[in-house]
Amino acid sequence: MKGIYYPKLAWLGIKRNKQVYVPFMLTGIGMVMMYYIITYLEGSDSLYQMSGGRSLQATLGFGVNVMAFFCVIFLFYTNSFLIRRRKKEFGLYNILGMGKWNIARMLVWESLIMYVIAVLGGLLSGVLFSKLAELAATHMIGLAPTYQFSVSLKAVRRVLFLFAVVFGLILINNLRSIHVSKPVELLRSENVGEKPPKVNWVLALLGVLVLGAAYFLAVSIKEPLQAMVWFFVAVMMVIAATYALFISGSVALCKLLQKNKKFYYRTNHFVSVSSMSYRMKRNGAGLASICILSTMVLVTISSTACLYFGKEDGMRIRYPEDIVLKAYTLDENAVGALQTLARKAVSDAGEQIEGEVFYRYLDVIAERNEDFIATHDVTLGFSMGTSNKQIDFYIVPLEDYNRLTGEQEELEPGEVLLGVSKGSSYSYDTITLEDWEPMRVKRVVRTLPPNGADNADIFASYWLFVPDFERYAAFYQEEITESVRGELYSYYGFDLSADDKEQRLIVSAICERIGQAQIEDETFPHVWVESIAEEREGFYGMYGSLFFLGILLGIVFVFATVLIIYYKQISEGYEDRAKFEIMQKVGMTEREIKTSVNSQVLTVFFLPLVTAGIHTAFAFPLIQKIMLLFNAVNISLLIWTTIACFLIFGFFYIIVYRMTSRVYLKLVS
Repeated sequence: MKGIYYPKLAWLGIKRNKQVYVPFMLTGIGMVMMYYIITYLEGSDSLYQMSGGRSLQATLGFGVNVMAFFCVIFLFYTNSFLIRRRKKEFGLYNILGMGKWNIARMLVWESLIMYVIAVLGGLLSGVLFSKLAELAATHMIGLAPTYQFSVSLKAVRRVLFLFAVVFGLILINNLRSIHVSKPVELLRSENVGEKPPKVNWVLALLGVLVLGAAYFLAVSIKEPLQAMVWFFVAVMMVIAATYALFISGSVALCKLLQKNKKFYYRTNHFVSVSSMSYRMKRNGAGLASICILSTMVLVTISSTACLYFGKEDGMRIRYPEDIVLKAYTLDENAVGALQTLARKAVSDAGEQIEGEVFYRYLDVIAERNEDFIATHDVTLGFSMGTSNKQIDFYIVPLEDYNRLTGEQEELEPGEVLLGVSKGSSYSYDTITLEDWEPMRVKRVVRTLPPNGADNADIFASYWLFVPDFERYAAFYQEEITESVRGELYSYYGFDLSADDKEQRLIVSAICERIGQAQIEDETFPHVWVESIAEEREGFYGMYGSLFFLGILLGIVFVFATVLIIYYKQISEGYEDRAKFEIMQKVGMTEREIKTSVNSQVLTVFFLPLVTAGIHTAFAFPLIQKIMLLFNAVNISLLIWTTIACFLIFGFFYIIVYRMTSRVYLKLVS
């Protein structure tokens, strides 16, 4: 009997506090399920063998680490609500003669029971839904599904280990909390923090300043590459400022409302504002967490949804023509032979070429410093500063530019046309290329030659259209060494009306003929061949996997948000019960209680959602520039996906509000 005493006592404690333990265990089951699914997909052999599946698994490999980190932080954080609710009970046990060692043994059994329930329930759910998740993933990346069911033992082992660590850390923290507390402190734990709060004006002001700086940073950055680098800095600033404002700024807001006599001394506001002012200092961190998680849901799902639904536009930017041949030469005879070879392969397949594109160009990795372009000994990489930036620099003959655009542009000696891409800008009247005289920029053009490799690069591109291209080509042909990274190309691309399967056959035929020509003639140039049909599955796999990962993480963030909201309502309901009992005794009606509760809950509940919407709105310019690096140029699509995500999330947020407010009202009344 003695051996089963503590397990029974632990199970009795869980049952008696099921109002707080059941949601925690359900969330633990959900976390285990999500972690198993993402780990299962990351190591799935059937996905690995699919074209495009490797892109998905590479993305999910990053998601596995994010999920593991989040599971540890989130479950560890939400456990604080549970242990705070149980401290009074532990204090009673201690006073009635149960030592802290006995309480510790009971906590060990409680942790073991919750671990077993969470892991068994999560693994069972994960195994059941893993195939459904795999089918959804293959659909998103445009692949044919397989219906072979399997269980990943590797994923099971990783689940058992990770959550053993998580629940072990939770147990250690609970034991520490009980060990350092005195019985009287445990009995009074629910009333801790009931002293009148003081406003930390320094922290509140600092929060306002940091948030303002983050917003300014988000709307002032112009370069997409800089937006990607500074995005994480802005995120950390917003997180820090949000916590500072919700912890200290919310107390300051309550104090200001209390000074407004017309607002404060009303039945529905008096109780709610006074209750909020007491608890905001302690629960401000919870509201800030809800706000940050809500913002993460909105940003993650809206951006990945924009990429997914705009994937065809992004693919056409990356692959402007169906088939592209890039020859590493400017020799007219070699280029002519290559074009003849490609046309013959297309005609032999019974197809016709549509929309041919041809131009020559010099591609050099350079560094821009205001109006000066350095091409020698360029340091690869990108700094967070704004004065020195790596760029892709292209020089194109003016005649080729006129042929591509249909214009009849003429340039005087020393004049050039300049083109910029990826949201970059150029405001100087001249441009100086290293070792050359300054050239006058006649105008900045936005219509640029098609070049998928340039669109795929994250660095900004600068295009120089010159009338004396041969002079530059001859100079850099001798200078292209270890100190100058560049190449001379002849670009030849065309479209076909054939389907993807036929295009792949044509590409294979072209590659075979190029290989044969190189065997027969050693001077035949090296040619880079790429086809949209060959790359479609991999491209769709990357965008589909990002959207799939965004949905998975979004679901986890929503779980976290709902659980934090629920525990806030439960803990505050228990705290406010005594206050409302007193108010009822002095004449407060049930209707007035409901009105006061609605006023309090609405203010607290929707403040994080409104703040998350403001965060997302200010982050939009930064996100839009980052999306340019992924060839997502459809701003209206990003706007509508963001609005749709906010409305959908807000709808579920209201549902959670209605459910939890009923629980709160039931507790206090």
